[in-house]
Amino acid sequence: MLAGDLRSDKRNDVPVHGTLPYILMRTLTLLDNAITECGECERLVTYRRMIAETKRRQFMNWTYWGKPVPGFGDKDARLYVLGLAPAAHGANRTGRVFTGDRSGDWLYEALYRYGFANQASSTHLDDGLELTDCYIGAAVRCAPPGNKPTPDEFIRCRRFLQDEIRLLKRTRVVVALGKIAFDHYLKACREDGMKIPSPLPAFRHGASHHLPWGVLLLASYHPSQQNTFTGTLTRQMFHSIFRSAKSALEQDHRQAMTS
Repeated sequence: MLAGDLRSDKRNDVPVHGTLPYILMRTLTLLDNAITECGECERLVTYRRMIAETKRRQFMNWTYWGKPVPGFGDKDARLYVLGLAPAAHGANRTGRVFTGDRSGDWLYEALYRYGFANQASSTHLDDGLELTDCYIGAAVRCAPPGNKPTPDEFIRCRRFLQDEIRLLKRTRVVVALGKIAFDHYLKACREDGMKIPSPLPAFRHGASHHLPWGVLLLASYHPSQQNTFTGTLTRQMFHSIFRSAKSALEQDHRQAMTS
């Protein structure tokens, strides 16, 4: 869909009540503003506001963000990391994706290790964190109850994912954190007219798929406490994903220099 076209929800057969005509965001800044101002999903709005008001005991002195969370990182990034949704007391509190929770501890440590971040921790908006050649987004931008968005909520939020993918024009590697993010990246691309390989790329930790539009899709288990505490995902397993991403980008750079 071209910039300025109106996005129809009829193709999804999902009623989106009160949805204004949506114009493709031309820059990531405008997109971020549109994300933070969104209030289409009543269930998510109610939940994120409730969490921001009641808080968790250890964060009682915080003023929670309590809004949809935009993407974060280098606008010229070649690495795009896609997660599921903000954590209720993580990004919904801090206002930055994967910031202030244990999943973020794992992610930013790995990004720092492989040169995509200037520090290994991410605790709040003014902590000095910067990303290089990496941008992080989410399939859904509001914290959902039980960390489980509904199918309708995924669909309503997908336009933000699609626009983010379009605007990150230099992307060469996508790391999908979890099967849900993996599936919704492919759905967003398919709905934008990109040809998805057949058979459909399968999710498996460490799996890599070269997509027809020049992107390498890497699959990783999500660094949730459920996975990291049980040993389903180890540091070594997680590091291997970003080592592969770094290697692929270095190879892409070498090929660009010799072509």
